[in-house]
Amino acid sequence: MTLDERLSNLYTGAVHDVLREMEQKNFILPSSINSLDPALKLSGEIFTVSGEIENNLDNHQTLIEWTGLLSKAPENKVLVCQPNTKDVALMGELSAETLKKKNVRGYVVDGGCRDTDFIVNLQFPVFCSFTTPADVVGRWIPKELGNPIQIGEVLIHCGDYLLGDRDGVVIIPKHLIQKTIEKTEVVISAENKVRDAIMDGIDPQEAYLRFGKF
Repeated sequence: MTLDERLSNLYTGAVHDVLREMEQKNFILPSSINSLDPALKLSGEIFTVSGEIENNLDNHQTLIEWTGLLSKAPENKVLVCQPNTKDVALMGELSAETLKKKNVRGYVVDGGCRDTDFIVNLQFPVFCSFTTPADVVGRWIPKELGNPIQIGEVLIHCGDYLLGDRDGVVIIPKHLIQKTIEKTEVVISAENKVRDAIMDGIDPQEAYLRFGKF
């Protein structure tokens, strides 16, 4: 099983506990960033995007830049965007269709999204901080691809890993991905033993003392 496959079998709560035990700091994205469809999990290696509002560009220029970004989106990665604006949507139906067709795993943005019913029906994982009808046309362009970005207190590098579910999003540094997955798998195995013990009628404190997890 690949690292991507193993990561997809984990959940953010267990990964959080492992990263905290490893004395990592600032690895949880702001609680305002949530999945459009909480039933969809998102995991994989990150490709970073950043951009900004440009008021002196016409509609054609911004659409050329935006479609250029979609063209460059790498297969089997998770796009993570810092748009540096709360004024417009940085994902919509046609863009989501395009990314899904290109086998991009999903999209996370510290900003807005629109056409949300269509995107949910596509079952393309999108995490965003708000929704709005306003689009990027004539307003916003991507500036940097693959460079470090910051979302909240989290510094994110291209090549880091991400796991998102209905509880939120955690960022795992690239150099820690193997160790994090291995440790989290051990944690989940212990939690399963505690769960089975409790279902068998064992006192919760006894179960905790026996397996060292709760």
